Amino acid sequence: MSKQTCIPAGAVTALASAAFVLSWSSGFLGARLGTGQAAVPTLLLWRYAVVTAVLVAGLGAARLLRRRRRARAPAGTTRLVRPPPGPRAAAHHVVVGLLSQVGYVLPVYGAIALGVSAGTTSLVDAVQPVVVATLVGPLLGQRVRGPQWAGLAAAFAGVAAVVAGDLRSTVAPAWAYALPVAAVASLVAATFLERRRPATLPAGPLLALHSAVAAVALAALALVTGTAAPPADPAFWGATAFLALVPSLGAYALYWTLLRRVDVTTLNALLFLVVPTTTLAGAALFDEPLSPVGGIGLGLAALGVAAVLRGGSRRSPEDDDGPHRP
Repeated sequence: MSKQTCIPAGAVTALASAAFVLSWSSGFLGARLGTGQAAVPTLLLWRYAVVTAVLVAGLGAARLLRRRRRARAPAGTTRLVRPPPGPRAAAHHVVVGLLSQVGYVLPVYGAIALGVSAGTTSLVDAVQPVVVATLVGPLLGQRVRGPQWAGLAAAFAGVAAVVAGDLRSTVAPAWAYALPVAAVASLVAATFLERRRPATLPAGPLLALHSAVAAVALAALALVTGTAAPPADPAFWGATAFLALVPSLGAYALYWTLLRRVDVTTLNALLFLVVPTTTLAGAALFDEPLSPVGGIGLGLAALGVAAVLRGGSRRSPEDDDGPHRP
C-alpha cells in the first residue's frame, strides 16, 4: 500500500511569499539599471512586449498539450471547457491590468529615472499596507486585528529607519516624490477591484491579458513621445530580459496567486520586507552603505511583518464566512 506525500500548504505559501519579496525587490534594482540604458517608455514597452510574447507562447504550448491529451482520452470522457469572460468581465480585467501594471510601474520607473533612489521609492511603496489595512474593513468586510495594527506600525517604523539617510542625499525634484505615491494608489485600487470581483481566469491567461494591455498602452505612449525604437546596446536587452522574467512574470504571478491564498493585509505586509531586501541588495551590488540605524530598522521591519503574519493566521470563523474570504 503506497502512501501519498505532499508539501504542506503552509510551506508552499511561505516559499511563495519569500519568492514574492525577492522578485518584487528586483524590480526596484532593475529599474535603476534599466533606466540608465534607455528612456522609461522605451524600457517598459519592450519589457512588456517580451513578457506578452513569452506568455502567449507558453499558453499556446499548454493549449496544444491539452488538445493532445483530449485526443488520447477514452470516448465519452467529460471535457470541462472554461467559457471565455464576457464583455463586462473582460473590461474589468483590462482596468485591473492598467492599474496594476501601467499605473504602478510607470510612475515607479519615472521616479527612479528622475533621481529618487530605489530605497526611497520602495519606502513609499511600503506605505501601501497601511492604506490597505485602513480601507480593508469598510470596503471588503474584513477585520484587521490589534496585533496586526501593531505589526504594521512597527514594520513601517523599521522601514523609515532604513531609508532615513537616503532621504537626505537624494537630488530628485520635490514633485518626483509624488510619482511613487501615485503608483501606490494605483496598485491599491487594482487590489480592491480584484478582491471585490475576483478574476475567473487562471493566473497565466490573466497575467497575459494584463501584460498585453500594458504593452498596448505603453506602445501608444512611446509612439507619442518618439521613444519606441529600442537601442542596439546588448546591455539594454539584458536589462529588458531580466525585468521581463523576474519582476513581471515572477512578481506579478506570485502577487495574484498569493492574493487568492492569504488575506489582503497579510499579503501587503510582505511589501514591508521589500525595503530591507532592496537595501541589502543595494549594499551588495552598488556599494551603498548600511548604517547601524538601518540595521536596527531591518530587524524592526522583520518583527513587524512577523506580527502581521501571525495575526492574520488567527482568523475567526465569522471572518471565514464573509463574502470576501481569501
